Amino acid sequence: MALPEDRRYAATHEWARLRDGEVEVGITETAQQALGDLVFVGDVPVGEHRQANDVAGIVESVKAASEIHAPVAGRITAFNTALSAAPDAINDDAFGTWIFRMEADDADDLAGLMDAEAYARSAGD
Repeated sequence: MALPEDRRYAATHEWARLRDGEVEVGITETAQQALGDLVFVGDVPVGEHRQANDVAGIVESVKAASEIHAPVAGRITAFNTALSAAPDAINDDAFGTWIFRMEADDADDLAGLMDAEAYARSAGD
């Protein structure tokens, strides 16, 4: 699988990219495939501050529930409300569907995450 080069990756299988001054966050194809058919995405605390690696939401599938982590420190500014009605959008396009946006305390912290090549090695892709 070819990973998008325009974002960074966390060991916990989130992707993050800087877009219009905010960090968009989603889960990787690897995470989506491991979870299976998603039935819920939410519990994202919009307006709250999270440290890097803090829980920032939940994804649930027919198989399991999994936490979504903030890839960098910052304030969560938005949740993709379309996922409330259609969580399976992530199954259809994990790299094209963001879950939440955040205003990073320091956008340069994204550089501390893995690039596509490093993530592919770590995820066994």
